[in-house]
Amino acid sequence: MGVKRSLARTALSHRICTGISRRRLGELIAESAGPWMAREESRLGERRGHERLRAEGGGPDHQLVFTDRVIATLVILRFQLPHAVLAVFYGVDRSTVTRAVHEIRPLPAARGFAVPGETGLRLHTMADVFAHASAKGVELRLDGTEVRVRRPKADRPGRRAFGTGKMRQNTKKATVITDEAGRTLWAGAVRPGRMHDQTAVKTEGIQDLLEQYPQVKAKADAGYRGPAKLFPDQVQAPPLKPKKDAPPQDTAAWEKARKQQSSEWICVEHANAEHKQWRPLQRWIGRREYYDETHLAIAGLVSDHAAMR
Repeated sequence: MGVKRSLARTALSHRICTGISRRRLGELIAESAGPWMAREESRLGERRGHERLRAEGGGPDHQLVFTDRVIATLVILRFQLPHAVLAVFYGVDRSTVTRAVHEIRPLPAARGFAVPGETGLRLHTMADVFAHASAKGVELRLDGTEVRVRRPKADRPGRRAFGTGKMRQNTKKATVITDEAGRTLWAGAVRPGRMHDQTAVKTEGIQDLLEQYPQVKAKADAGYRGPAKLFPDQVQAPPLKPKKDAPPQDTAAWEKARKQQSSEWICVEHANAEHKQWRPLQRWIGRREYYDETHLAIAGLVSDHAAMR
C-alpha cells in the first residue's frame, strides 16, 4: 500500500493535476503545515477535554499524510473529481478523502492574494487592496462573475435569492479586482446570484473606501454605474448610449469612448477566465455552503501565478 500511495503522490503532484508547479506545491505545503498542525492540536484538545496524556506523535498514524491531503485537495479543486476516484488512487475509503478536503481547503482560502513584486505580502480584504493601490499608484479593475450552483429545494427559505435574470440559472456571484495588467489582487463579496454587482461591493464598504482613498481610481463595467455616479473622478463606467434620435456624431463619439473604456477594462475578464480554467468555477456541483471557500482558494492560487507575470 505504501508503494501505491507513493506512486499516486508522484503522479498527482504533476502540474497538470494540481494546477501549480511542484516548486509552488512544496512552498504551499511548507506554508500550510504550521496552521494545519495548530488547528489539529486545538481540535483534538477540545475533543479530549484535557491535556495530552502521552507524548506528541503517539496513537495511530493518518491514513493520508499531510502532503497527500494537500495534493488530493488541489486535484479536486482543479477538476472537481468525485472523492471516490482519489480514494481508489490512494487505497483509502472515500470518507478519508472527504475529511482531508474539508481540513485542507480552508488553508488556501485563508492565504489571501499575492501582490506583484512584493514577495511575502498578501492582500486579504478590499481595504488591503485600496491601501495597496493608494501606496503604489495602481489603477484597479472591477468585475462581477457568476457560477452556476445547485438549485435549492422547493419551498426552502431564500430559494429565489440564487435565481438570476442574466443567466436564467441559479448562481453565486463573486467580485474580482485586478490591476491594469489583469493580475488578481482580490476576490470576494460572494453573494447569491440575484444580488446586483454594485450592491455586493457596497456591502463590502467600497463607498467608504473610495472616500478614504480619493487618489485610487478604478474602471468597471455597466453594473457599477452607481459608484461611478457617486465618485465620477475615481470610478469610470461605460458611457451611456445616446438616444435613438441622437446626431450621428454623438453616436460615433459614444462608440469610440465605449471601445476605449472596454479595451482598458477587459483585462479583468481575462483574470476571470484564468479562474474558470479550474473546473469548480465553471459549474459548481457541490453544496452551496462550500462554494465561497472554494472560490477564494482557487482565486488565491491563481493570483500566485499571475503575480509572477
